[in-house]
Amino acid sequence: MQRCVGKGERVLLELAQWLAQEIRAFNVFNYITLRTLLAALTSLFVSFLLGPSVIRWLAKKKVGQAVRQDGPSSHLSKNGTPTMGGVLILLATLISVLLWGEWSNRYVWVVMLVMLGFGLVGFIDDWRKVVYRDPKGLPSRWKYLWTSLIALAAVSYLALQATLPVHTTLIVPFFKEVAIPLGTFGLIVLGYFVINGASHAVNLTDGLDGLAAMPVVLVTGALAIFSYVAGHALFARYLGVPYVPGAGELAVICGAICGAGLGFLWFNAHPAQVFMGDVGALALGAAMGTIALIIRQEIVFFIMSGLFVAEALSVIVQVGFFKYSGGRRVLRMAPLHHHFELGGWKETQVVVRFWIVTIILVLIGLSTLKLR
Repeated sequence: MQRCVGKGERVLLELAQWLAQEIRAFNVFNYITLRTLLAALTSLFVSFLLGPSVIRWLAKKKVGQAVRQDGPSSHLSKNGTPTMGGVLILLATLISVLLWGEWSNRYVWVVMLVMLGFGLVGFIDDWRKVVYRDPKGLPSRWKYLWTSLIALAAVSYLALQATLPVHTTLIVPFFKEVAIPLGTFGLIVLGYFVINGASHAVNLTDGLDGLAAMPVVLVTGALAIFSYVAGHALFARYLGVPYVPGAGELAVICGAICGAGLGFLWFNAHPAQVFMGDVGALALGAAMGTIALIIRQEIVFFIMSGLFVAEALSVIVQVGFFKYSGGRRVLRMAPLHHHFELGGWKETQVVVRFWIVTIILVLIGLSTLKLR
């Protein structure tokens, strides 16, 4: 297993290293694999511990979800359910990474700042909707402006820090010798669409109890594996994966997100006690996109995130065709999950079947580790 040998570690990791000077058994905490598992367990525990209090606080503040009146009638009972539960996910993830992450790693800073930045935009949007009773929330132009600026800042930094050819190369899975050089400008353009696109795609998917949370956990869990391999010189060379020094530490963030996501799902499972809101959906999508960009697995991420892609495309196609045809629709309703609901599927059927589709796509993505 690869060891983390950098300096500047924080809290429990630093304590473990100090104790390891006297007790060798504490050296085990230097391993990324163990810290990834501990990060997942920590964020899961924090979610369980703080979840009830966060839900009560949201209910006290009357931060309730406003349900679309033109949507499925079964959703009307959800009206007033506390939203902005993504705050719980971000809080649990941040605490866990603070405890187990290596904060001297620049990639940790990039991912966490992107996640918190997008989360702040989502928080403002949710707050305006539920507190100020503004159905539009943060105007779309401002939402896209701020998320675009954050995404561009992140990818520009990564592009300027690129020192190896792999940092600006698009890797094509299943084909060992196929790699497309992007250059600095190409990386910035691609990175912008990966981060911003993933963020808004997850946000569009978050429309049913548990629909977005579990796929996020599944995809992020797979990204943890890719991150660990990408940061390990021997494994990367053996599996034909781009070696990105320092990327292994991102597995700890992935573990923290997985644990926080599962903890949130405990309260978000049907019938949901709390909804994720834009604060969680925008942040999680952006974090996943940033990790995929750093470890050079954008295409694999596109495959594994097929559910999010389909949900986003369903909205684009529906709106575009509606305007072009003068009022006709391709789907009964967009996003895609509402189309199946209006077609007779129960909410739980849609959710579980979409989970199964995501599991299949994640397995296909993981297969690219060996099939090259």
